[in-house]
Amino acid sequence: MGLMKLSIAGRRLAYCAISFALALPLYFAEAKKPNVVLFFVDDLGWTDLGCYGSDFYETPEIDRLASEGVKFTQAYAACTVCSPSRAALLTGQYPARLRITDFIPGHPISNTPLSIPDWTQQLDLDHTTVAEMLLDSGYRTAHFGKWHLTPRDRNDNPNSDGDYPQYYPDKQGFEFNFGGCERGAPASYFWPYGRGRTLEERKANNTYLTLPHSDVNEETYLTDHLAREAVTLIESFGDDPFFIYFSFYNVHTPIQGRPDLVEKYSKKLESHAEVSHRNVGYAAMIESVDEAVGRVMDQIKKQGLLEDTLVIFSSDNGGYYPLATTNAPLRQGKGSFYEGGVRVPTIISWPSEFEAGKVSDEPIITVDFLPTVLEATGSVAEKRVEEKFDGRSLVPVLKDPVNAKLDREAIYWHYPHYHMYGAVPYSAIRKGDWKLIERHDGAPLELYQLSNDIHEDRNLALAHVERTKELQQLLQKWRQSVGAQMPTANREYRPDRPTGWDRADGYREIRNARE
Repeated sequence: MGLMKLSIAGRRLAYCAISFALALPLYFAEAKKPNVVLFFVDDLGWTDLGCYGSDFYETPEIDRLASEGVKFTQAYAACTVCSPSRAALLTGQYPARLRITDFIPGHPISNTPLSIPDWTQQLDLDHTTVAEMLLDSGYRTAHFGKWHLTPRDRNDNPNSDGDYPQYYPDKQGFEFNFGGCERGAPASYFWPYGRGRTLEERKANNTYLTLPHSDVNEETYLTDHLAREAVTLIESFGDDPFFIYFSFYNVHTPIQGRPDLVEKYSKKLESHAEVSHRNVGYAAMIESVDEAVGRVMDQIKKQGLLEDTLVIFSSDNGGYYPLATTNAPLRQGKGSFYEGGVRVPTIISWPSEFEAGKVSDEPIITVDFLPTVLEATGSVAEKRVEEKFDGRSLVPVLKDPVNAKLDREAIYWHYPHYHMYGAVPYSAIRKGDWKLIERHDGAPLELYQLSNDIHEDRNLALAHVERTKELQQLLQKWRQSVGAQMPTANREYRPDRPTGWDRADGYREIRNARE
């Protein structure tokens, strides 16, 4: 039937239908999926950035990111060490549920009062990662830097077959992988990045399993190398939506900064003698991280993509105290069950959706990143039917940082291991303003009210018996719900002998294993 044979009302309806049909392609073209960039720094402490109060380190690019987004004052890593936090980030599940509860392969500590459980030392392929979810949703996906979710030969023999490429990032949803392997740290931050074959070039199916060799020399700094490759790849993606997981090896040991930056901070320290942060090599490493963030963000701006890019910046655990940095006013650092081991800087930006320059005091944790990304991108994970997320989407808080609260009872940690930097097997819970630490070696429970005791000096467990009991019961219930593995009594433990392990530089005793 032609339009001339329709009534006036009918013709108007037809015109509306035609106009709607013609507008559909434009609507879907405008509803472009946001890009996602996730910066994850290794061992970055809570106060290691200018925008988090450092009196020595310089981070103008990251500070600018904070001014363009939301800064979280009470953000936590999922674990006090790296591999568990990385697994939690990629899956949205607590390390205890994944049974990836220590860094891989862990310290070979002997003569411990408790025996550690038989934990998992790889991210199994039956878990669905955020990269796989976004790849299924039409995203280009790329990993840069540290992976550390693969079994590793403890003896670190470069001539052995101790690595397991079947667990590398390119098997976990990443089309491209630059530098990710079984190594938790490079032997050197300068090309060729130390001994062995773990960071040498291996290419298959147009995917770099490690870093390409082109245009590098002995002065090439690893972080600069990764940033250059990231910029090149982002440019090649054009208008395709992308997910970049930039997982820095910095600022993990060895403490090696670029010579020009080390010189800069050495001179700065001479005229700033009263600063609390004083490690010039570490300061140089932090500035290299800052420069890399700036280079990636500049490329995104250059391509006109900034408004539609969700950026998450965080760390896998607290700062390496006291060798590299101080986490004051927090207590202790990496490898500890106190705030210095798990509270980390976290910034989230999405200019077209979230108001700039805001601060949130809402407690968040690493497992929240995946559901946040899924809500922001509208992605659906068909393979997730048998699994569940432990995190919560942060989108409501990002839209209203001052007033919004997450719908959950508490956040949790579980670390059934010994660590050379302070931890003994423990679990912990934070609910509201209160944090309970339960050591599994029989030590008394510890309860802290963080709002007026951020250094965790005043144990209030005996003064607040009912609250202590409530939090312990919640913690026990949570451990059961995730199937947390527990340490057991070590029948071969000899209290008259030291607890520790043999190292190349001699026997390392872990004194606090019995404190």
